[in-house]
Amino acid sequence: MFSYSHSFNNNPTPTPKNQTLTNWLKVFKKYEKYLDKNSIVVGHSLGPAFLLNVIEKLNHPIKAVFFVAGSISPLNNPKFDKLWETFINKPFDWNKIKQNCKKFYVFHSDNDSYVPLEKGKELANNLDIDLIFVKNAGHFNKDAGYTKFDLLLEKIKKEL
Repeated sequence: MFSYSHSFNNNPTPTPKNQTLTNWLKVFKKYEKYLDKNSIVVGHSLGPAFLLNVIEKLNHPIKAVFFVAGSISPLNNPKFDKLWETFINKPFDWNKIKQNCKKFYVFHSDNDSYVPLEKGKELANNLDIDLIFVKNAGHFNKDAGYTKFDLLLEKIKKEL
């Protein structure tokens, strides 16, 4: 299993400055070789949009992907939309994405102050799966008081 944030000394992003899809892909390049049929990956916030771009380009399927509080369209928040632009400003090839992953999970909360619930529903709909709704989880981060995610751990264990 590959943990993106831990590979960067617990920095939540691989490129704290100049965050673009191109820059994230450059950093990820050396880890790409570890994605195989047994891989399980987790993306949070901007992570799902990044992982969709990665999965779309694979030549083989991976085992499972867990998306938490993600979006594939603008958030209607000028502060964040500029950051997300390079990750989502394109049509995704949903057929290719679904061919390249055996199982998807999308988690979203009703009180996320950054990514509205509708964005999680949109992502789940494009993947043809049901959204996993988690009440009062905010953005699934420490600021929202969400420091433990047992449901995610339970679902990951089922995929192992």
